[in-house]
Amino acid sequence: MSSKPNVLWITTHDINPHIGAYSGVYPGAEYAVTPHLDRLASEGVRFDNAFAAAPICAPSRSAIMTGCHPTAIGTMHMRTKAVPPPGVRLFSEYFREAGYFVTNNSFTDFQVPVPVSAFDDCSDTAHWRNRPSADTPFFAAFHGLITHESQIYLDDDAFAERTRHVRDEDRHDPTKAPLPPYYPDTEVFRKAWARYNDLITEMDHWVGTLLAQLEEDGLAENTIVVFWSDHGLGMPRGKRWANDSGLHEPLIMRWPGHLEPGTSTDALVHLMDLAPSMLSACGIDVPDHMHAVPFLDARGELKKNTNGYVFAGRDRMGELEDMTRSVRDRRYRYIRHYHPDRSPMQHCDYPDQLWTWREMRRMGSVEAGQRARGLPRSALTLLQRRLIAPTKPVEELYDLIADPYEEHNLADDPQAAGTLHRFREALRDWQSRYGDLGFLAEDELLERWRPGGVWQKTPPPLVERDPTGGIAVSSAEDAVVVWTDDPPSDQPESEGAGVPAIGSPGEVIGAPPTDGRYWRLLTPERPPPQDRPTWVRAVRLGHLASDDVEVPAHLASPTEDQE
Repeated sequence: MSSKPNVLWITTHDINPHIGAYSGVYPGAEYAVTPHLDRLASEGVRFDNAFAAAPICAPSRSAIMTGCHPTAIGTMHMRTKAVPPPGVRLFSEYFREAGYFVTNNSFTDFQVPVPVSAFDDCSDTAHWRNRPSADTPFFAAFHGLITHESQIYLDDDAFAERTRHVRDEDRHDPTKAPLPPYYPDTEVFRKAWARYNDLITEMDHWVGTLLAQLEEDGLAENTIVVFWSDHGLGMPRGKRWANDSGLHEPLIMRWPGHLEPGTSTDALVHLMDLAPSMLSACGIDVPDHMHAVPFLDARGELKKNTNGYVFAGRDRMGELEDMTRSVRDRRYRYIRHYHPDRSPMQHCDYPDQLWTWREMRRMGSVEAGQRARGLPRSALTLLQRRLIAPTKPVEELYDLIADPYEEHNLADDPQAAGTLHRFREALRDWQSRYGDLGFLAEDELLERWRPGGVWQKTPPPLVERDPTGGIAVSSAEDAVVVWTDDPPSDQPESEGAGVPAIGSPGEVIGAPPTDGRYWRLLTPERPPPQDRPTWVRAVRLGHLASDDVEVPAHLASPTEDQE
């Protein structure tokens, strides 16, 4: 068994902290049935103030995988294929360089085409059990789609099959659903809320299977287990909103012998802080390009005051064009809308097909009918009506301790003027420090990245004989060099040389290319073999991979006079 700690990430989609372990901490969590996650929390640390960088999947996950603010590296629009600044890499590469077996099962969606350098295995069968030896430390990520918003709205038979592991006695009763006050109390919302929680219970079963496998393999004591979700629940005012309900996330971490069991922390953390925290905990240097800061070190010590504020942004989502920035401290959330003339619930084709979005539109239509008859509106409350209003305020400010559902906007309250000014300054300072590409027209940003729509290609690595008779491989432009001893075949790569095939699922989520060859990261500790031909290529985020450079076996052998 490796002396280095292993890392197991278990991630899910589209939930807030609606988990039993958060009962009394996050509103509505008491409705949850999550025995496995509750046990995990009892054996580790529950983070009460963990927040996403964006209220939607791909920008949020790009932040986690790079340790960078999406607005600073261009990954803020849902979806895009960004070209991050030179030096920005997916943090999984640092684990590979440190000798870890790194797997991803198998969702990506990081806003860049994922290069072959990112993982040893990125597939539906990726698992720590496939590592080359029991002594090889691993970083294994599993991404469950069980709680994705799409699953709430399945037909009855499909939903029953999707939640087949939920016992009858654990099914959530719609009549007892703790609806937030910004939802109308209708059958549609009650059914959606109950189904959302049934899916969380089904996801909890899946979590239990992974934890059981870890126990079976005798690895639990030397593995850092981390559970997180990417952003808020898949209903209006959750996913796609820069409110707490769109950004407040569950985060649970267990590390036996290091983190005190059954504890919690109110430390403010970005989910993107996970990247440097995992590196730091495993004794790997945190790269300079990361904006995120580690809250955990190799001793298992939790740092509490790494962030005075956490930041987030909402930008283009499909055809929905918008720009919002959000700042949170332990008590308040500030929201700045740069297009207050646009509805908070603009038309967006995909979510507008979902029951809860349609229900909000229907209720608005009912109220329009009331007006047509000369009657006052009564189908929605003022709070609920704000979701579908034609405009939104320039600024919002909420006291989350006194007002956990963000019902009362304090932005115009004279007594909150000092707090409002403080958050305005925090937002300006953040944008000044890191930059904010949201102010740049997206077409102009794309032209900067790819003039005329042409993908830029990474220059090939330079291969030279070093003084010992071996080879030296170098690459310009902060590219990463990978090598393989698998010869090229006639089988085309699924995504070309790092670019998804047009129209393929991989094009959307940026899945890594697959050509049947196993690519390793080139490091001084793990150079290519010298007794057989190898091939090297250079890769950089947002670029085409370079052409392969063949290194014949004789080049990698010492010359006779050196012998």
